[in-house]
Amino acid sequence: MKIIIIGCGRMGSGLAQTLSRQGHTITVVDKEPAAFERLGPTFKGRTVTGVGFDRDVLIQAGIERTDGLAAVTASDEANIVTARLASQFFRVPRVVARLYDPRKAEIYRRLGLQTISPIAWGVNRIADLLCYSQLETVISLGGGGVDIVEAEVPLLLVGHTVKELTVAGEIVVVAVTRGDLTFLPTLGAVFQKGDRLHLVVEATSADRLRTMLALV
Repeated sequence: MKIIIIGCGRMGSGLAQTLSRQGHTITVVDKEPAAFERLGPTFKGRTVTGVGFDRDVLIQAGIERTDGLAAVTASDEANIVTARLASQFFRVPRVVARLYDPRKAEIYRRLGLQTISPIAWGVNRIADLLCYSQLETVISLGGGGVDIVEAEVPLLLVGHTVKELTVAGEIVVVAVTRGDLTFLPTLGAVFQKGDRLHLVVEATSADRLRTMLALV
């Protein structure tokens, strides 16, 4: 894939190096030429000096032929402007913007922009690590609005069905690991002792899930 990364700070440079090692064609844009030193001597991609939301700079970076763009500068406003320009004007298929303010992330998510909020994700993950819980967060999506979690089926749910643990729009059992086998369950699938559940849950419904699993 051809990918443009706007911002060559710690996240931008790390992302560029990772994607480059995976074989993608990377172009990094930053207004400070010295920032490109973070990429190291082994980086094989291109660098473009300029402001990420400048139309001419984006064209120079190859946005008209790119498959994805990540806006990860230190400015929420610059990231959103760049992301909207890439998505709505240049029609880039995959666009992600980093936002520090979780409140802004939710607003822009509703407008159809994919955002990542490290603060929201970090808060939830640190809380999980500090407070032992049988409900383990595997990954957070959409800036922390949706989590993929794992938990061992409690004895009270053994013999019950997936449908009884499903709440439309809030909690969905997406997979079950039983012994060495992981499968996608139907709503009528019956839980067995020792099952490991993989669920997708709205962050605001986590407490409800814990109650349903009797983990409170």
